[in-house]
Amino acid sequence: MPVDRRSGCPINLSVEVLGDRWSLVVLRDIMFGNFRTYGELHGNSLEGIATNILASRLKRLMEEGLVTAAADPNHKQRTIYNLTEMAIALVPVMVQLGAWGAQFLPASPQLSARAIALAQGGPQMADDFMAELRHLHLGAPKPGRSVLAELEAAYQAAAQKP
Repeated sequence: MPVDRRSGCPINLSVEVLGDRWSLVVLRDIMFGNFRTYGELHGNSLEGIATNILASRLKRLMEEGLVTAAADPNHKQRTIYNLTEMAIALVPVMVQLGAWGAQFLPASPQLSARAIALAQGGPQMADDFMAELRHLHLGAPKPGRSVLAELEAAYQAAAQKP
């Protein structure tokens, strides 16, 4: 079903897809948290997303072509959500949003650690992260570098600081 758009302006179109309160947060959790099921997304939500909102956003993200859903072969009643190439291409945008928020807003040092590490890692780290996401979500070959592991280490290191 085609979605009505207000204009052909690329910024407007992007905001229409991603500009609600929860879509980027759900994508963040799939992308950076590697939460792949509804239960993981809901149970690990830092912001406490309501179940009906999560279901609505996942449906919308699928309709927009950012996420796909597949049955979990190990559990008949579970669905695994995967990022599409369209969503993976948002990594540089997410890096910049995180870096901006860490610099200008009262962000938690621990929750800023991943954003800062990605921003400091530059375009190469973002490219390596996208390669890892393509492996995890699209079945591409496994890259030699795990940016997710590096980001987790940065997060854990920030947790240890007083």
